Amino acid sequence: MHQIQADVAVIGAGSAGLAAYRAARAHRERVVLIEGGPYGTTCARVGCMPSKLLIAAAEAAHHAREADRFGVHPGRVHVDGRAVMERVRRERNRFVGFVVESTEAIPEEDRIRGYARFLDEHMLQVDGDLQVRAERMVIATGSRPNVLPMFNGLGDRLIVNDAIFNWKDLPESVAVFGPGVIGLELGQALHRLGVRVRMFGVGGLVGPLTDPAVRDYADRSFQREFPLDSDARVDELEREGDTVRIRFRDRNGRSAEERFAYVLAATGRRPNVDRLGLEHTGLILDQRGVPVFDSRTMRCGDSHIFIAGDADNQLPLLHEASDEGRIAGDNAGRFPFIRAGARRSAISVVFSDPQIAMIGESHAQVADRPHVVGEVSFENQGRSRVMGQNHGLLRVYADGVSCRLLGAEMIGPRAEHMAHLLAWAHQQELTIGQLLDMPFYHPVVEEGLRTALRDAQARLEALEDSDCGNQAAAAAGGG
Repeated sequence: MHQIQADVAVIGAGSAGLAAYRAARAHRERVVLIEGGPYGTTCARVGCMPSKLLIAAAEAAHHAREADRFGVHPGRVHVDGRAVMERVRRERNRFVGFVVESTEAIPEEDRIRGYARFLDEHMLQVDGDLQVRAERMVIATGSRPNVLPMFNGLGDRLIVNDAIFNWKDLPESVAVFGPGVIGLELGQALHRLGVRVRMFGVGGLVGPLTDPAVRDYADRSFQREFPLDSDARVDELEREGDTVRIRFRDRNGRSAEERFAYVLAATGRRPNVDRLGLEHTGLILDQRGVPVFDSRTMRCGDSHIFIAGDADNQLPLLHEASDEGRIAGDNAGRFPFIRAGARRSAISVVFSDPQIAMIGESHAQVADRPHVVGEVSFENQGRSRVMGQNHGLLRVYADGVSCRLLGAEMIGPRAEHMAHLLAWAHQQELTIGQLLDMPFYHPVVEEGLRTALRDAQARLEALEDSDCGNQAAAAAGGG
């Protein structure tokens, strides 16, 4: 048995782990990065980038089919599934190659290959022949698809998003379980590429949306394009040869049955903490087995162990993982002198069509506080109609006392760009009046945002008995 000593041990070489390693290395000489799987982050290998490659192909096919409305007639659209998937894999491998190259640039003596498990709060067992003793630890082990027991017995007819990008060709049909971020993006893309798709959900949830008005709009929008039941009742799920037979109740309560080549389980992800031996650390764990931690410092309890990225089961987004890894690594390196790290305003985007975006606080988070809602539909918004993308609803939330922008939820054209503008404004703690003082060009989709902000401003001005109402009225009078 070989044993080495380190100042900091980082478990996991994904986005969070790489950021943690670099931050800790700024303070300590001996920092090791432990990884048992292949190098290359979840985002590059099986997440953000390959999914957007598939979506890009789907958008090309969709735009060609929709060109007739503009008087442009490209002819019959033919999707070459093998060529689509070859490009997805080729470009995916290119992105992964950049990450692998960056990881392998780390000094070889700092990189340890193998799966780590805690023996005690300072000792890690890495595979069978190496022990690493470290004064501080960072857990950055990522997450994996969550596969529900209902899918047992489907064998290779069951797939998760990780496996889709290794397909050599597109299948005839796919049943998608879970209209969340992954399910919506991949399900709609497959549908637009000619795959027969039906999507099943639970509880009426669509994407990450919490605002009932926006969620209902999204539900109706996607239903118009492909079969989606966001609150499905599935009576039977059974493999038959090379197909899966699904018996279910449709939206009208009628019994129906369909067969699919594959079932895509897009039912969330689970943190990779269950095989770490955390029971040997003395850490307090939550109901999912994740160490309880401080999101400002990423410190687990009052220990010398920190956690970051998808492993903490908080915000499974690349930029959040990188930020958390930097905070965790910085504090592990400077331990016992730790400090709160800078956190950014929340922003999330679903690359469906229309796109879905959320920034700042969600509707669910502001529901019990004094606030007003400003709203705009994109159905008659000028630039949206010009582009033939006039579908969507934006709702912004403003504090009823301070007039500050609290957050927003939307489905609509180019939501990824609108989300950034709103997230920047939220992080700067701007008021609705200050946002309306900003320039809005014509004709642009952002004019729809101005309409929603004006709606919120009018509602703030109606709060006659509050400081916010008085401030809004004064701002309007002085403008």
